[in-house]
Amino acid sequence: MLSSLEKISGLIGNTPVVELNMPGISLFTKLEYRSYSGSIKDRAALSILSNAIRNGKVNNDTLIVESSSGNFAIALARICKDLGLSFIPVIDPNINRENEAMLRLFTDKVVKVEKEDSTGGYLLTRIETVKELCAQHPNSFWTNQYDNPDNFKGYYNTLGKEICDRFEHLDYMFIAVSSCGTISGISQKVKEKFPNITIVAVDIEGSVIFNIPPQKRYVSGLGSSKVPSILEHAIIDDVMIVSHEELVTGCHELVREQNIFAGASSGAVYAAIKSYFNSHAIEGTPVTLFCCADRGDSYINNVYDRKWVNNMMEKLSTIKA
Repeated sequence: MLSSLEKISGLIGNTPVVELNMPGISLFTKLEYRSYSGSIKDRAALSILSNAIRNGKVNNDTLIVESSSGNFAIALARICKDLGLSFIPVIDPNINRENEAMLRLFTDKVVKVEKEDSTGGYLLTRIETVKELCAQHPNSFWTNQYDNPDNFKGYYNTLGKEICDRFEHLDYMFIAVSSCGTISGISQKVKEKFPNITIVAVDIEGSVIFNIPPQKRYVSGLGSSKVPSILEHAIIDDVMIVSHEELVTGCHELVREQNIFAGASSGAVYAAIKSYFNSHAIEGTPVTLFCCADRGDSYINNVYDRKWVNNMMEKLSTIKA
């Protein structure tokens, strides 16, 4: 499998950086959707599987199991298929139908939970299901993106390094959070070269990562129903919590203003950047970077669909009332 891993690693990373047009800010984005399976999660999936294989935790007959309704599961599905490994993703009703169709295409079995957990989400139920599957299959490996340090190490060693190699100076970096591998790995690496950089974490209302009361979330790819243990490795200077409405607006403005068709977390970060610099007195023209974690294709029937958005906003207004 090691030779196959080398071939796959050559298809992941080294994504392009483009400069965007935003008055008062020297704004750049790294197009992570140009990677192997189409998202930033390729880096974490490859790092976790590679180290598990090298450490003897995964062999040709090992069943890979993970709780994910989005990009991490898709990245695992693609890599496992290339490696000839069996993979069972555990998903929930919030999954985008395009992602579910892709997972069913690239795997032999998908487990979909229907029971909400105590936070009103499904993550905790998915994790319990993962543990049950692992107990049923003695030769199984749970990649455990929320707690596995190889998650953030994958970003430290690849994406963080690419950013440091590309820029001579950075003032700000805005990073969306979910499993927190991205922000942990990147923040550690870029702080080594740019100790004065401000790292801003971007989360969504209803996520509990930064001790906000749990609330039902309607968009996948951002936030979490538990605090990932690997968050302790992150170096964060500020936090921005965006609403569902701001996320949607950010996605549409990213298309309209920058001609970038990206996913939910990218829209949330774009909205957070605008809000942050509108509310903070910043001297000069700060050099600012964010990542477009995935393309908007998987969100065409929700975030980019006006009828779905209106329905979501009605549900949210009822909850908040």
